[in-house]
Amino acid sequence: MPVHQPTRRQLLRSAAAGAISAAAAGLLAACTTPETEGSPVTTPATPAPSSPVATLLVYFSRPGENYWNGGRRTLDVGNTEILANLIRDQIDCDVFRIEAAEAYSDRYDPTVARNVDEQNGDARPAIADALPDLSLHDRVLIGSPIWNVQPPMIMATFAERAGLTGKDVYPFVTYAVSGLGNTESFYRELNTGATLHGGFAVRGEDVRDSGTTATVEQWLRSADLL
Repeated sequence: MPVHQPTRRQLLRSAAAGAISAAAAGLLAACTTPETEGSPVTTPATPAPSSPVATLLVYFSRPGENYWNGGRRTLDVGNTEILANLIRDQIDCDVFRIEAAEAYSDRYDPTVARNVDEQNGDARPAIADALPDLSLHDRVLIGSPIWNVQPPMIMATFAERAGLTGKDVYPFVTYAVSGLGNTESFYRELNTGATLHGGFAVRGEDVRDSGTTATVEQWLRSADLL
């Protein structure tokens, strides 16, 4: 029986097939671990990033006639709101502004008189809006002015009713003459179940100064908030 010699086309096809087989074998070898030949390499699953700590910034601020270097000055934006905005510019946070259901007067003397009555009566002034859901927040920055050496009583309303148990709370205030005053003892004595951290105070007359931004940053860093 005659033996047929392969044609040139058949020889080229055979060589091409051999090259493909060799390339496939090389690719398979590259996909095996050096420890166990033939076992495919599996890429370890990337661990899911931990959820960032969710922060809520809460503040109460009163515009209108304010104490100012021994006199009075009418403010379109309250001092504490200015400070709260400086803080929110530097951290990721949700924000809730406390508004009184019965608004405070925009005049200084009536506000002082009302605050004295509320402090003497251990009042809990009503808040106008529904309180935020704190279930998604681990840290709460809580800001207010200092009225008669302590935060206004509406801050006690929020602290007792918002559900601060297990939260890290960082108070910040604006003041005229008393610094933090009794801020820390004010919140501590409410027994909210929160972990209270050291407070931060800025003089109301200074809160609009250019250097306050740097002071805010220093506090945020020292409190491990930034």
